[in-house]
Amino acid sequence: MPNMKRFSKVLIANRGEIAVRVIRGAQAQGYRTVAVYSDADAGALHVRNADEAVCIGPAPAKDSYLVIDKIIAAAKTSGADAIHPGYGFLSERADFAQAVQDAGLVFIGPDPASINAMGNKSASKRLMLAAGVPCVPGYQGDDQTDATLIAEAVKAGLPVMVKAAAGGGGRGMRLVHDEALLAEAIASARSEAANAFGSGQLLIEKAVIDARHVEIQVFGDRHGNVVHLGERDCSIQRRNQKVVEEAPSPAVNADLRERMGAAAVAAAKAVNYVGAGTVEFLLAKDGAFYFLEMNTRLQVEHPVTELVYGVDLVAWQLKIAQGERLPMTQDEILENAFGHAIEVRLCSEDPRQNYLPQTGDVLLWDAPSGDGLRVDSYLETGRPISPHYDSMQAKLIAWGEDRETARTRLLKLVRDTALLGVASNKDYLAAILATDVFASGDFSTAFVGRHFSQDALAAAQPSARQWLLAAVALYLDDAQRLAAEHGLGSEMLGWHSSHESPVAFSLRRGSRDLALEVDASGGKRFRAVIGGATVEIEISAMQPGAFRYLSEGVQGSARYARGRGDALWLMADGATECFIDRSYAPAETTAAGSDGRITAHSDGKIVAVLVQPGDTVTKGQTLAVLEAMKMEFQLAAPLAGVVEAVSVAAGDQVKARQLLVQMTPGD
Repeated sequence: MPNMKRFSKVLIANRGEIAVRVIRGAQAQGYRTVAVYSDADAGALHVRNADEAVCIGPAPAKDSYLVIDKIIAAAKTSGADAIHPGYGFLSERADFAQAVQDAGLVFIGPDPASINAMGNKSASKRLMLAAGVPCVPGYQGDDQTDATLIAEAVKAGLPVMVKAAAGGGGRGMRLVHDEALLAEAIASARSEAANAFGSGQLLIEKAVIDARHVEIQVFGDRHGNVVHLGERDCSIQRRNQKVVEEAPSPAVNADLRERMGAAAVAAAKAVNYVGAGTVEFLLAKDGAFYFLEMNTRLQVEHPVTELVYGVDLVAWQLKIAQGERLPMTQDEILENAFGHAIEVRLCSEDPRQNYLPQTGDVLLWDAPSGDGLRVDSYLETGRPISPHYDSMQAKLIAWGEDRETARTRLLKLVRDTALLGVASNKDYLAAILATDVFASGDFSTAFVGRHFSQDALAAAQPSARQWLLAAVALYLDDAQRLAAEHGLGSEMLGWHSSHESPVAFSLRRGSRDLALEVDASGGKRFRAVIGGATVEIEISAMQPGAFRYLSEGVQGSARYARGRGDALWLMADGATECFIDRSYAPAETTAAGSDGRITAHSDGKIVAVLVQPGDTVTKGQTLAVLEAMKMEFQLAAPLAGVVEAVSVAAGDQVKARQLLVQMTPGD
């Protein structure tokens, strides 16, 4: 039985937005807080918000946030008597929970036995079947031979899901429609699972096509009480990772909520669950639902439940961890529910480049506040986004009396939020929220694949007005800098000693270059011909980094920031774009990659180097593997040739655009 002593100082064994959220929640309840941080996070918001902070090692998580002994030592050093794990990192590690309890500290989460029971999908599924919880038909046995897995998949009936028994996040998971592809899928899933989770154990599940992903928030105390706080719909997913979450689900009525809630409570009771947890289900079109897994921690998407049910789940965790009873009964919880809440995950990734993770310095971070709005983040202007951690940087959440109010509020919040300096999925999130399909509430986990194909995302281009706005931003920024340096008044902006002449700009966005001549009348009126169309903009107000403009009778606003390498980040005309100012750049004589230079596409760590000088390689052959933000990327040869030099080795940290391999093109 764990130590149930009272505590007064909580160490948060995490970083980023969840550390900030838990610190503020604990402080609001009167607790002192301790942050832990790696060298990369020394000046981060969670460190400054906590009452105390302890450095636990180098930037890589394996050397800091994932080292149990360092976390325990930090608690002892600071005098913390309880540890909150947040989510991710060590939050679902039974050995961590046990180590905390063995050290005489309070673990703010479930007991190690409960974590263990639900930590393996195969074992937990067997438990759920015994407890009468509906499960997807399939195989979760110990015989892991290919022949048995293939036979069980055929028996379940294709299509099937081949899934890693340990871990999650979409890794080690394959959807198979064709029996002939089963062996390949099993081998691939097993290898990925072994690398990601240290276990290649697999299970087979009948694929529930066009299902919704619906999860139930549960809470248990040490007095035998377990309740649920309704459901969250997490069906908008990419690569089995959640993008949009909402409560309640548009597909769940009161009767279904009662049945799913009862199943989730039964699942929690089967493992004597204490604290906050989430039971995840697949909801089929016919209303049948099936157990997927249980997450034995606070979820990323917990804010939507808090807004709908009017509760603070972190405050509940703190109470339960000290042996108190649940603050509300099941009836009180359901009676308290009101309205609708939707959350999106803002990630530093580029959807147009197959969601490639992005790192760098944040040149501008500004998220609005207001009625029904909530932003959970750790981002700050001037602070870097590190390659060592997850790509999720913030959660944007909106509540409304009904779903449509919540949706429209969130759409405006997303569109008005400024993140400049690092590419993000902000515009992608806004596009999802704006679709008629999402507004209807009638969708499934197939939504992203059907409505946001990679080809369509990659083909997106800035509008003609955005190209001109980028040129205007460069013009105004240069003019304002010049005025500041020489003490000139604003009335001198755009002054000429002779007749005005067009200003030439050469801009690049992605792989597209555009040369344009801009007529700048008095520094306030701008006109250019782009794609055969004449675009005109008049500046009505300006300040450093922002201006208002009039175009085609409509006023708009723009925000911008200058970055490294002649980059201009622009938020205007309904989108955020990065343009490269090549107006004074020398002409390029070769196409990208044709010179045999293989560079890093982002900050990260070299996992493997597969070639050495003198090797002959073919076009498309993998030369090195780069890890960035928990994802691995194969860096391939852009052409056939001979490796001339290798500049890195496995384990090296590299910066974006750093030279990794130099090739001599072949004949």
